[in-house]
Amino acid sequence: MFKLHINGTEHQVDVAEDTPLLWVLRDHLGLVGTKYGCGIAQCGACTVHFNGVATRSCVLPVSSVGSTKVTTIEGLSPSGDHPLQSAWNEVDVPQCGYCQAGQIMTAAALLKQTPHPTTEEIEGAMNGNICRCGAYHRIREAVKLASTKI
Repeated sequence: MFKLHINGTEHQVDVAEDTPLLWVLRDHLGLVGTKYGCGIAQCGACTVHFNGVATRSCVLPVSSVGSTKVTTIEGLSPSGDHPLQSAWNEVDVPQCGYCQAGQIMTAAALLKQTPHPTTEEIEGAMNGNICRCGAYHRIREAVKLASTKI
């Protein structure tokens, strides 16, 4: 049995200790905004915040979570009005949308650490997130726009 702090709420789950956090979020807690992409922490679709740090949940065993506060895309802004979410809509970033939760979570961690990043800092932070549709220019533009609203 594991006690987890997800999106400001405490949850208990009875899963094997090596179960990836991603599957606990999706299959046991119904938080399906975090996506499965590659299973080897290379695409970024499964990105969540682990005490505020962008972390790939597909390779993170639930046993290593402990008392760490985890935030998923659902917890970033319950009303969906986080500056990044607003910027994503204004710039019309998503094409298929599959990678977008991971992109937004990575960008949110960047903006928390660096509220007004340069283009190079945005590209460096977002480098590990793959967008199959190639919407990188719109993602970069939305992160820049969100940085003006924080």
